[in-house]
Amino acid sequence: MIKKFATLFLLGMILSSCGISKDIRDQRNLLSGTWTLNDIHYENNQGMFKAVVFNDANAICFEDSNWFFRDNNSTGRYTLKSGSLCEGGDRFIRWSVVSNPANYTNQLQFKFIDEKRNDISGGLGYRLNIATLTENEMILKSNVMVDTKTVTIVYEFTKN
Repeated sequence: MIKKFATLFLLGMILSSCGISKDIRDQRNLLSGTWTLNDIHYENNQGMFKAVVFNDANAICFEDSNWFFRDNNSTGRYTLKSGSLCEGGDRFIRWSVVSNPANYTNQLQFKFIDEKRNDISGGLGYRLNIATLTENEMILKSNVMVDTKTVTIVYEFTKN
């Protein structure tokens, strides 16, 4: 009897340690829905930059893009508008919120999938630091190296 209890107790501890924290669950709930990426700008450096974002398109193509996050199955998409510099259309993603103990922030991570939810990026993905996340506003940041200096790309969203 004690052996069965100990086994059940150990199994319960293992299962509870696999759950996500309340902080991450709250951020997933806040992320759920449709967002508009209003602005992309750069911190920590001066000058003009031409950046290809997420190995997809020029940064300017992402302004006014529409992002959708579904929290019940961790899928979503972003949609770029067509233009002379931009190939419009939907890009499907699988996303999650993860803890980053290195800088005490949470991060939005995602990778590209197809319409059938199969990975199309060979397991590669992207992580953005969550600087601000409220019911109406989200600011994400990512660091990139430019000529041995760190430049922070800032993505400012509003919820629709």
